[in-house]
Amino acid sequence: MPDDISLPRSDGSHDAATRASPPPLWGGVGGGGHPESRPTVLVTFYRSYLTAGDTAPIDALIQALRDKGFTAYGAFAPSLKAPGVASWLAAHLTTNPPAAVLNATAFSAKADDGSTPFDSADCPVFQVALSTARRRDWVASDRGLSPADLAMHVVLPEVDGRLFAGLISHKSPGKRHPELQFSRFAHRADAERIAAVVNRIEAWHRLSTTPAAERQLAVILSTYPGRAHQMAHAVGLDALASTEALLTDLAANGYATTEGPPLPEALTQTLAWPLTDYLTALATLPEPLRDDLAKAWGAPESDPSVKDQAFQFPATRRGNILIALQPERGDTQTRDNDYHDLSRTPRHAYVAFYLWLRSQGLHAAIHMGAHGTLEWLPGKSVALSDTCWPEALTGPLPIIYPFIVNDPGEAAQAKRRIGAVTLGHLPPPMTTSTLPPELANLERLLDEYSTADGLDPARRTRLIATIRDEAAASGVAEDLGLPPNATPAEAITRIDRFVCDLKESQFGHGLHIYGQGPGEREGLLSALNGRKVPPGPAGSPNRGRSDVLPTGRNLFSVDPRAVPSRNAHAQGVKLAEELIRRHLQDHGDYPRGLVVDLWGSATMRTAGEEFAMAFHLAGLAPKWDDGSARVSGFEILPLAILGRPRIDLTLRVSGLFRDVFPGLAQLFEAGAEALSARDETPDDNPYTTRAARVFGPKPGLYGLGMGTAADTFTDEARHAAGEAWLNASSWAIGTDGQSTENRAGIEARVLKADAFVHAQDLPETDVLMATDYAAHEAGFAAAVARLGGQTPTLYHLDATRPDTPRACTLTEEIARVVRARAANPDWAKGMMNHGYRGAAEIAATLDHMAAFAHLAQVVPPHLFDLYHDATLGRDEVRDFLTRENPAALQAMEDLFRRLRDAGLWLTRRNSIASKLEGAA
Repeated sequence: MPDDISLPRSDGSHDAATRASPPPLWGGVGGGGHPESRPTVLVTFYRSYLTAGDTAPIDALIQALRDKGFTAYGAFAPSLKAPGVASWLAAHLTTNPPAAVLNATAFSAKADDGSTPFDSADCPVFQVALSTARRRDWVASDRGLSPADLAMHVVLPEVDGRLFAGLISHKSPGKRHPELQFSRFAHRADAERIAAVVNRIEAWHRLSTTPAAERQLAVILSTYPGRAHQMAHAVGLDALASTEALLTDLAANGYATTEGPPLPEALTQTLAWPLTDYLTALATLPEPLRDDLAKAWGAPESDPSVKDQAFQFPATRRGNILIALQPERGDTQTRDNDYHDLSRTPRHAYVAFYLWLRSQGLHAAIHMGAHGTLEWLPGKSVALSDTCWPEALTGPLPIIYPFIVNDPGEAAQAKRRIGAVTLGHLPPPMTTSTLPPELANLERLLDEYSTADGLDPARRTRLIATIRDEAAASGVAEDLGLPPNATPAEAITRIDRFVCDLKESQFGHGLHIYGQGPGEREGLLSALNGRKVPPGPAGSPNRGRSDVLPTGRNLFSVDPRAVPSRNAHAQGVKLAEELIRRHLQDHGDYPRGLVVDLWGSATMRTAGEEFAMAFHLAGLAPKWDDGSARVSGFEILPLAILGRPRIDLTLRVSGLFRDVFPGLAQLFEAGAEALSARDETPDDNPYTTRAARVFGPKPGLYGLGMGTAADTFTDEARHAAGEAWLNASSWAIGTDGQSTENRAGIEARVLKADAFVHAQDLPETDVLMATDYAAHEAGFAAAVARLGGQTPTLYHLDATRPDTPRACTLTEEIARVVRARAANPDWAKGMMNHGYRGAAEIAATLDHMAAFAHLAQVVPPHLFDLYHDATLGRDEVRDFLTRENPAALQAMEDLFRRLRDAGLWLTRRNSIASKLEGAA
């Protein structure tokens, strides 16, 4: 047993010099009460803090815990991975089970066998950050922590399952010593932040010690994307059925629940909270937030949710369980703009909703499914202050967040900004598509051609013409963009490949219901009992990530310093070569200007495959530390080895990518700068002309902020969407990692581009299942139009099958999705098992098709015909919509008419036209 672990003395004081010995069970605390009844908290920290006399934050933390009634004591070690520490802690925690562990060391402590030093404690393990920055820098920072502090104190501890509780100190110099002429840098305790940490510990302890029958819980359902027929939206999850299943589980485990009407019906009713109560609660918020609220939204009486001098919240009670819809964050007319905009102050009803929840004496809140808006409110990205809206609204309330297991980026946002325990759940089960009946004859002709090839040349020639005629009649030729003068070899090969792709396509069957995956119930019930939930990685179970099973564990993501990984680099090279192959096939030349769209969640899932693709396209390769996974730099590939020109790239990165992977933006800019000094011709090396090449949103902002422009079918709205894309992409990230506004720079790069690519790694989704695809991919086309340029080739790179990546045009991809999934009766049948939410998903696919058609003109009219036939054209689907979600039916009928009226859909069929008129 190491002798450098500090324990409490029997008199209750903390003495870091005390050597290890079994702690008395009555370890004293301040604050009254019999010592034996007080819960214990172990605080672990570095021995180096002790030897340097730099324990002020640790001492303040322990004292604050004692002031709250905890028996708090410290244990120090050189590292949690030092020999003997893990075994000592395991034995100590078994003998002396704490109410919580609070860790102030950095990094992960996971051993090669997957164990951690805290595994023997069946309690939450919290992580705090001791910032290396000065307090004034933290106050002014949008990020909250430096990239190094983020990795050491947040990202890597998440691998061990620790819950980030916040920041407790800053580093700054003390008074200058007159004789030594030296100012000592040391950690300075932040009393306000320490109090917030202790309050969080206390809240989780309250949850764990309250009997199940007495626990007051709230289940919060999202209203994204803010349409009347889209209540309780969650990615891949039937949030309504999941909530009903949760209520059943809670009742079986002793919680006080009652029966009630179906949730789609119950949530049309409201619960009232008097305006006077709101004003009283509002006065407890920091003054800067109250001022922002008043400036943005005026008097609370003007909020549309106020009626009869009270806020009306769509909510229902089932015993001690409150189920409520998260209010709109802002004006519903600018809903999408508000959603990821951290600079947008939430409206009064939103603020009132969370203050109302806090007034209910809740023990915990459960946000059912990915994802809500709370974690995207204004404030720092991580290490929040009391003037950051997420913390101001929720305070220390424990938040438990069932989250689709394949979305690490947005799960990380919830973990780091609202302290949530994110419990992974499965995506819907995958099923293989079948060839649409209207293409059966085309398949037969292709099979006939394959048998005739080489045996009967005359028959083969006749079949080529017949196949091309059939492809034209069915719309496949238009889907593929096949020109009339395409060679027979090109035409037949591409038609055959498309038919094969349809037969090999997969899609999610229905929606997942939380608790039906292995481990999910156990994880949620453990979290509600205030116990530790084991960590689990995030990733796609259908892309070879079997390690994400079982679900129900507390999600963690990748170390940003190890991105791209060696494997991801190898895959990125494969992606780059496939994209080049397709561009050469389409244009006979290499891209002269390529915009690469990079997302944070995808980069986390793949460990950087898409970035590695971009690096290889430029003729660069990452370098790693010897014996480590950490990326340390780059090398330049000589043109002789590359065998082609370097591709002129612009990286458009998301806000999440910018925050989580600032080092990658710096790495690419550094590589571009190094390439500019090469003695190579501009034709071979476009980087000889130095320009900013990595662009993203303004620091602190996320998303594209298109508002209603994607859903308003006018030229003005399309230009507004393009303007929004440009505004959200006009901050250049330099080699120093700093963002500077450079609107002229992004405009020049957009106008220079002759191709755009977005890579999709997730098998469980497609371009018509989420709004982000249209906003980013079609939004780029709108940006080009806004600038008066010629629309470049829009590529969608299918990376869902690592062995066989496939680059296609955006129209091809949309056509594949419509024919394989959206117009497939089996998909609608799966959604019809999910009532209200299934109907909402059927309507959402049409919304996304319309956005692509409007912003990029990449949806041929016959694809709308196919979707209409598969949905409103089928009596059983129409009856289902009428019964389960009539607002979704109305929205679809209205949207089809608006598409027709805007000239975005000219149906080939009189029967459809008559139905549209009849429904008007």
